[in-house]
Amino acid sequence: MVIVQGAIRDLPRAVRPREKLSEYGPGRLTNTELLAIILGSGKKGKGVLSVAEDILRRFGAGLLPDADVRDLMRVPGIGRAKACGIAACFELARRLLNDKKTEIGQIVSPEDAFRELRDIRFLKKEHFVVLFLDTRNQEIKREVISIGSLNASLVHPREVFEPAIKNLAAQVIVAHNHPSGDPAPSEEDIAITRRLQEAGEILGIEVLDHIVVAGDRFMSFKEKGLMKV
Repeated sequence: MVIVQGAIRDLPRAVRPREKLSEYGPGRLTNTELLAIILGSGKKGKGVLSVAEDILRRFGAGLLPDADVRDLMRVPGIGRAKACGIAACFELARRLLNDKKTEIGQIVSPEDAFRELRDIRFLKKEHFVVLFLDTRNQEIKREVISIGSLNASLVHPREVFEPAIKNLAAQVIVAHNHPSGDPAPSEEDIAITRRLQEAGEILGIEVLDHIVVAGDRFMSFKEKGLMKV
């Protein structure tokens, strides 16, 4: 267990983030530890691990990659330099991953989409995510549309299709997680999917599938015959 209070130098060397990364690789570090390495230092009276924990608590893993510099600077201990550093790290990762996706292939199956959604599988709140695709099923961008139990007011067609139009997406895959661990869709899930399909038909942007993820399991609306034909 990592102690997030105090300075890094006060921790045993074996549990200091940089030492752990050097010894075991980044896969063994928590999100807090990885973010602490990016930040480099904390603020007066508060160690860098505590500041990193504050950031993750405020934004969550789902929203942090798209956090605005000004929003990041509202976290105590985060100045312009640290906020820009965080934003730059995520933007670089996005660009490199997009290049990698182009080389590797397309999202052509529910399994492909499920792999892209690994970051929301075990979240404790429902996150509604949209994958924006081009005509070759290459992912252009992904965006978290809402956080919280799904309902028609949280997931409105304009929230899905405005960024789709902006990013010149030809089709989309929508997805959300079930913290309960059961990927079976609710009546609300089905109603929202139908509503989005109808809006997409008007705009000429096809909703290819709705993926519900729950831990290590997932369910595809398309495979289950729940998409409007």
